[in-house]
Amino acid sequence: MKNLSACTTVLVGKQASIDGSTMAARNDDTFLPLTPQKFVVYPGFNDGSKTISSYTNGFVGQTPTHGYRYQGTPNVDYKHEGVFDENGFNEKNVGMSATESVYANERVLAFDPLVEDGLAEDSIVAMVLPFIDSAQAGVTWLGSLIEKYGSPEGNGVIFSDKNDIWYMEIVTGHHWVAQRIPDNAYAATGNRVAIQEVDFSDTANFMWSDGIQEFVSDHRLNPDTHGWNFRHIFGTETEFDQHYNTPRQWYAHRILNGETDDDPEDFDLPFIVFPNDKITLEDVQKVLGSHYNQTEFDPLGHGSDEDKHRYRPIALNRTQNSHVLQVRNDAPESASAIMWLCFGVSAFTPYVPFFGNSTTTDESYINTPMELDIKGNSAYWMYRTLSMLVESHHAHFISEDLDYLKDARQYHYQFVDDTIKQASSLPEEQVTEFLTNQNQIMTNEMARRTNKLISQLIMHGLELSDLTFKIDANL
Repeated sequence: MKNLSACTTVLVGKQASIDGSTMAARNDDTFLPLTPQKFVVYPGFNDGSKTISSYTNGFVGQTPTHGYRYQGTPNVDYKHEGVFDENGFNEKNVGMSATESVYANERVLAFDPLVEDGLAEDSIVAMVLPFIDSAQAGVTWLGSLIEKYGSPEGNGVIFSDKNDIWYMEIVTGHHWVAQRIPDNAYAATGNRVAIQEVDFSDTANFMWSDGIQEFVSDHRLNPDTHGWNFRHIFGTETEFDQHYNTPRQWYAHRILNGETDDDPEDFDLPFIVFPNDKITLEDVQKVLGSHYNQTEFDPLGHGSDEDKHRYRPIALNRTQNSHVLQVRNDAPESASAIMWLCFGVSAFTPYVPFFGNSTTTDESYINTPMELDIKGNSAYWMYRTLSMLVESHHAHFISEDLDYLKDARQYHYQFVDDTIKQASSLPEEQVTEFLTNQNQIMTNEMARRTNKLISQLIMHGLELSDLTFKIDANL
């Protein structure tokens, strides 16, 4: 079973982004350095209800009779580790990323315990994403499922579309709150209950489980004299949080809103921030690919050994995929949803853009073997190989890697804009096939560039061996 312990989330409203797009991003982290994933597109259906069965906790659920086509990044060994589709768009350009693991305190769990065979992360995308046509509808639908089946764990779930981003936190067996990210704001969190003050009179920006206010009141769970702070009531404030969770939120604010005097261990770091400047796609990627760069806390930096291991970094060797779900409001509806997907360690490997309006992915993303085959054609293993090479000789290889990443971003931006322009001139019935082909063109080009860099780094690495000896040329 995939252990629930990690992930970092960044959400950007359309007025806070430089190009007017919504961006919903997350690192999918696990306990193990290798939990191979693939990237697939599931076909839509209209032939009756489906049964979704969990391989991890015994959950069994029934779906509606009609489902949209949707993307997913499931585990390869799903029978042992669970499916965990994690992230993607459906054909209505609704994005979903699930989940950010969160943890409730024992006071609230005592009165609404987790449900052992409830709807868990491994099944949540399959039970929700095919059946929603807006971000807000995602909250409503998932809320109804939690009411019906209960939850076996704490989960933060992201829903996005061209107008809205909703962040939903399920904290006990049946209770949850969701907040709409303001258009001119961003939000960042990592494995703690994030949502703070809840305004129950503002139904345009907050949603919640039935009876949650009575639940808190009846069991005297609110520790504050004034207000209704979801994090204070349901969340945790432990030493573990201060070293594993809050520093990631602190560093995200440092990148997205400039230098900050905040304390990395402050339990009350804000979830939602109104930034001073517009946020770019590369800003979001920079957060998810960071390890406290240019601070004393960087494990790859020059701080003391104590500082370098004080806090849990954002990018990890066990980040199985990192993604940014972007919906562009300057593109035609048919070409507006783009998932920027990183299958390697996000500190060293690129975010490759995939248009949501497609029917399949390249074979190199679909056919991921459980083990590395050096002669194989697997995107997952190609990017994991690059990650290992760069980190293992970081001082020698990072400059070449950064040049490769910069060139890749420039190519991606040009490719995406050109593709959108071409899609705009096509009849609507031809766009899906066109974008599917464009996704494969992008995949092939990135494989060429990446394998070239891998070859160069290996040849460079052969010159770095300590098993060498300089001898006088005259001997």
